[in-house]
Amino acid sequence: MKIGITCYPTYGGSGVIATELGKELALKGHEVHFVSYALPFRLPHFVENIFFHEVETSNYPLFEFSLYTLSLASKMVEVARYENLDLFHVHYAIPHATSAYLAKQIIKEKSDIKIITTLHGTDISLVGLEPSFSHLVKFSIEQSDGVTAVSNYLKGQTLTNYKIEKDICVIPNFVDTKVFSPQQPGQLKKHLAPNGEKILIHTSNFRAVKRVSDTLKILKIVANEIPCKLVLIGDGPDRSECERLCRELDLCDKVIFLGKQDGLSEILNCGDLFLIPSQSESFGLAALEAMSCGLPVISSSVGGLPELMAHNETGYIAEFGDVERMAKYAVELLTNEKKYLTFSSNARNRALDNFDKSIIIPQYEEYYKKVLER
Repeated sequence: MKIGITCYPTYGGSGVIATELGKELALKGHEVHFVSYALPFRLPHFVENIFFHEVETSNYPLFEFSLYTLSLASKMVEVARYENLDLFHVHYAIPHATSAYLAKQIIKEKSDIKIITTLHGTDISLVGLEPSFSHLVKFSIEQSDGVTAVSNYLKGQTLTNYKIEKDICVIPNFVDTKVFSPQQPGQLKKHLAPNGEKILIHTSNFRAVKRVSDTLKILKIVANEIPCKLVLIGDGPDRSECERLCRELDLCDKVIFLGKQDGLSEILNCGDLFLIPSQSESFGLAALEAMSCGLPVISSSVGGLPELMAHNETGYIAEFGDVERMAKYAVELLTNEKKYLTFSSNARNRALDNFDKSIIIPQYEEYYKKVLER
């Protein structure tokens, strides 16, 4: 198949999954064309069967704001025509599905290209609920030839919030369990925890919905019981507030802000627990990558996290905002070696048995075939 993929190229779950999916499809012999405003960050090197097409936006003085949606549609038309694409797989409803619909209308007389839209979360639960976008999101989803969601929770939210009758196929996120695997930590762990402290890890885009500040509050409680450090990976709007709270709670010697990082597997293998206290989480890819490395996860009971995790087996799930209970769970695991090792093994096995790329990629291939046959 010849597949066009459009995603946000920046750090974030939707871009990671879209890029990793494209790479795996290319390895299986499919021709993959990425169409976006920048090269996806998970695609730094040449991969056979993968091509990148950059969307250029107009700087014409008449337009006060960038017309990215139209520029993307125009580039999609160009790529679809000259590369003879079979389908466009767009990640995120707006503007990607909207642009794909427009491109399809432009070329429909010469090509019946199919559009598959994958919903990842905030396009449905936050952005799409804004009055200025809700009708556009609903229209773009309903006009797609196929729609997938990364969790049953997100599927339910979409059907309920937008009164959509179209069938939505649930295909969960996946992980490369060979890349994200338990490994002996090297010198990095000695650098992060020179005195053998336990390491708690959190990675996100530091947006309000991720509740990164809760990880600091958890650390404050846990640190009263056992020596520990908190490693924060990522960057975003809430980082400054987290740095301020770190000083206020007198935790600066126990918190390490690493910023955006590419070598996540190596860092995760330095950790003992993964924290994800989000207010909303459609799936929790960061938690899955941690589980694949053998880290038990402590999370909030929101969104798709209960589908990903198994409470009291691969980690613990607490009510959203209940930092005291999350801290209690952390102390319990970090002071009980036998239970910790059991949870660690369970986390790794759940990733292997349910979310390995070898299980999920074929589901996308089958779905592509199903849509193309309609």
